[in-house]
Amino acid sequence: MPRDPERKYRAAVALQRRLNPVMRRLPLQTVLETTGRSSGLPRRTPVGGRRIGGSFWLVSEFGERSQYVRNIKADPRVRVRIRGRWHRGTAHLMPDDDTAVRLRSLPLVNSAAVRAIGAGQLTVRVDLEV
Repeated sequence: MPRDPERKYRAAVALQRRLNPVMRRLPLQTVLETTGRSSGLPRRTPVGGRRIGGSFWLVSEFGERSQYVRNIKADPRVRVRIRGRWHRGTAHLMPDDDTAVRLRSLPLVNSAAVRAIGAGQLTVRVDLEV
């Protein structure tokens, strides 16, 4: 992965464009569904995170540059597929959360990837509806 932040971002986005269509189809892959801010269409993104009580936590590797974060800012109503089951919820951006500490409580493989790839990370909490 390149050291220059902009090149790193472009390389990661290019990789994600190829992997995400496959990953989001895997039945047990956790997926975040937002509403496209321009199109109004559902946008599904494979994510790594963990349900803790009534909330689902994740860390966006590129913070507010991530398209799903931009969609959340426009409409915080989301759905999360956890272990094959969809849950509705409201997403909250948590800029004051310590992402390094948060990543230690999330799945190991995804957290390592977010640390390696990411720049300007941002915690996202989704309060799930009961």
